[in-house]
Amino acid sequence: MKSLSLLAALALVSYPAFAADGAKADIEKVVSQFQDALKTHDAKTLGSLFIPECSWVEALGPKGLETVRAKKPDAGPYHTSTPAKFVDFVGKSKDALDERFHDVRIETDGAVGSVYFDFEFLLAGKVQNRGAETWQMVRTDDGWKIAAMLYSSNF
Repeated sequence: MKSLSLLAALALVSYPAFAADGAKADIEKVVSQFQDALKTHDAKTLGSLFIPECSWVEALGPKGLETVRAKKPDAGPYHTSTPAKFVDFVGKSKDALDERFHDVRIETDGAVGSVYFDFEFLLAGKVQNRGAETWQMVRTDDGWKIAAMLYSSNF
């Protein structure tokens, strides 16, 4: 009986690790879906990866801020947008789109998660922007969704 109790206790202690491992694999699928939808201009799939209330923030790196302020002197070091605007751009773009992710790191407890990576955004095969990007993820009844996106722009 004692060994059965010990086995049950060990199973309960290790459950969060198993749940997180499965969640991590599910989040990796969202990362792949995002990249595939971008390349194929699949606005419907891309839009489905975000919760409706998703936060979207672009932080300008020093060079990017200098470039923007040359045209708009009162520009701040960051601006907000929405996934809907990005999804619309992707759906309407006639140019090839790609976003290369490097050193992707995923952390999760099975309910929330974060994805952090370095990226290069390509338009028509040319790098338009690079930086670091982070997604805050939430598990929903419809699977993992992006709840917040923050990225730096170093163009």
